[in-house]
Amino acid sequence: MDCEKQMSLSDDRHEPCTLTARRLSLSRRRFLGQLAAATTLASGLTFSSGLPAALAASLPAPWQAGSGRPRVLGHDLSTLQQLEDVGKRFSDQGRILPAEQIVARHGATFIRERLWVQPPIPYNDLPHILTMARRIKAAGLHFLLDFHYSDFWADPSHQTTPQSWQGQDLATLAQTVYDYTRSVLGALARQGTLPEMVQTGNEVTAGMLWPQGQIYVNGTERWSQFATLLKAAIAAVRDTSRAIEVMIHIDRGGDNAGSRYFFDHVLAQGVDFDVIGLSYYPWWHGPLSALQANLNDLAPRYGKDLVVVETAYPWTLTDGDSEPNIVNAQTTLLPGYPPTPEGQLAYIRAVRAIVEQVPQGRGRGLVYWESAWIPGVGWEPGAGDAWDNLTLFDRQGRALPSIRCYQ
Repeated sequence: MDCEKQMSLSDDRHEPCTLTARRLSLSRRRFLGQLAAATTLASGLTFSSGLPAALAASLPAPWQAGSGRPRVLGHDLSTLQQLEDVGKRFSDQGRILPAEQIVARHGATFIRERLWVQPPIPYNDLPHILTMARRIKAAGLHFLLDFHYSDFWADPSHQTTPQSWQGQDLATLAQTVYDYTRSVLGALARQGTLPEMVQTGNEVTAGMLWPQGQIYVNGTERWSQFATLLKAAIAAVRDTSRAIEVMIHIDRGGDNAGSRYFFDHVLAQGVDFDVIGLSYYPWWHGPLSALQANLNDLAPRYGKDLVVVETAYPWTLTDGDSEPNIVNAQTTLLPGYPPTPEGQLAYIRAVRAIVEQVPQGRGRGLVYWESAWIPGVGWEPGAGDAWDNLTLFDRQGRALPSIRCYQ
């Protein structure tokens, strides 16, 4: 999710919105409409860069399809360092440990971290990522790197081009994306902590790097421009290491028509990627049956692995600070899954069961979003924590029973 949203699940539109309450209304008719006329903008750009030969030779060989690909049982811990720096600590059965070690003890295989370009806070930038990558690997876990390609939150309503990249034409911006992605991955390679999986954009349902890569503009659809930037990002990953899996992430976990519309168009543009990532929050994206129907259709349709790369559920409806929670007493929750630690655990296991029954063994796993975002830091400077009842730790940082979700 990477920001607060509300989702209107009416018959004719979906309306994702963010913590700043600005909305981008995407008509369902756009998702179900006819294929837009092909644009004439060329997207076959060549990107210039390169890794030193010695470094390239040291990188792992590509995984073979169907073997060697780790199960994704993940946690997004992107706010962890910020919490630690204000004195927050985490414990498991009375033992204080780094959060990544606690989740590793309980069956996790991946940690996901978001990356901003020049954020307004000194977190989720490249130095932060380099530190967390070392910690993730030291805990024996795999690393999923989530490029936002923005200075702050990116989601279906916000895909703001980084300030230092603004004003560039499409070809120049594509080269900037390529060079930046190579630079980040090169820094990770030099310290021996390359990610096993990379998201080239976060919830890019309506495009990325607006306005150049915005899909829906004044009643038109600009898939070629979006694909040009997406291909630049993916080329940088491929040129760094063919062993890194590339995920494309949208927010349509319970929306099969919208998911099909997006990926049909992306594949029609010749975009090369490995994994479909979906966000699924039941209060925005519908019942578990909608998630299951979507996953079971997408796997054979596209022949790609699927990850529910963001999900969460409340363990309480009480609020831990002065910031109103996203999920509260007015939120419609799933029948049979109460807002308790036990209900939260049952929910995560239900999502996991749905993923694991996906046809062709294409359900790779799920990532719980911001498992450790306990009260102490907010979503932006000066704000509070609207996520504190959706964590897998209580307000004192003690692991809840739901920490066993992957066991």
